Amino acid sequence: MKVLPPTIRENKRYLAFELIAEGPVSRDELIREIFSAAGSLLGDLGSSECNIWLFAFEGMQGVISCNRENVCQTRAAIATVTHIKGKRVNIHILGISGTVLGATKKYLEGVDIFNPEEQSHINE
Repeated sequence: MKVLPPTIRENKRYLAFELIAEGPVSRDELIREIFSAAGSLLGDLGSSECNIWLFAFEGMQGVISCNRENVCQTRAAIATVTHIKGKRVNIHILGISGTVLGATKKYLEGVDIFNPEEQSHINE
């Protein structure tokens, strides 16, 4: 299967966030709650248009990718997440960037979510 050229691909934005929680939260629990919040706020069609994807989550920080045209709806859906497995949480968006590397360097200092040296074999 051929890869789509860059001009036809969907443009994405990457939201760097930190999770403020009463206790430890796993990646699966966070994914389930974000998708549930997006579905209840935006509906099935709206959440699929946003194309929300938890790109990386390490410790209490991570990166969420979404469609460029639906950044506001994605932020609204993420803001409605208040509880995960009975623990009170708050997802604080640190910033938005057009690349994963930019979001990581600008907003997630010290977190090794995206390391181009490790993933250099992908483009070969």
